[in-house]
Amino acid sequence: MFFYKGLLIGFAIAAPVGPIGLLCIQRTLTRGRLAGLASGLGAASADAVYGFVAGFGLTAVSGLLLGWRRELQLLGGLFLLYLGLRILLAPPAEGRAAAASVGLLSDYASTFVLTLANPVTILAFIGIFTGLGLADAPGDFISAGLLVLGVFLGSLLWWLLLASGVGALRHHLAPAVQGWINRAAGAVIIGFGVLATAGGA
Repeated sequence: MFFYKGLLIGFAIAAPVGPIGLLCIQRTLTRGRLAGLASGLGAASADAVYGFVAGFGLTAVSGLLLGWRRELQLLGGLFLLYLGLRILLAPPAEGRAAAASVGLLSDYASTFVLTLANPVTILAFIGIFTGLGLADAPGDFISAGLLVLGVFLGSLLWWLLLASGVGALRHHLAPAVQGWINRAAGAVIIGFGVLATAGGA
């Protein structure tokens, strides 16, 4: 039961399209499904980390993360600005070559760090875990573990669906259209970076 609840929670947390979703879409259009899935896997892994912290009652870690919330948000915002500018300014062909040289590990690491740079997410997990009654049973590690596993797999399921769907459309879009989508994604990511930087300053 906790595993299936975790699946729903992970899927629901991942589904709203924000900067990570835009990065996943942009990378899928540029380099294919594997690049988008690697990006989504990074976000799902970070969700699992926050779920683990909330589920196993690691209050010292959650307190530390929340105490550094503004600094983490500022760093995340600056990183988004960098990624957005890189996407916006690079010609499509050059963007593909640069992305290919960086590789899937960089796709994974960048979204993992960006997702962790928003520690307020842990508040959502704490609220969810409390609502499901795990806060009243701090020694129930099996239920907590199943819930965290479900969160990870539910989040990963969303990213798999997104990368697969965008990847299926990739070859039906003209290069000019892909270029416009690329630039639009870069501009929106820059906007998210500005908001995050302003909030963390």
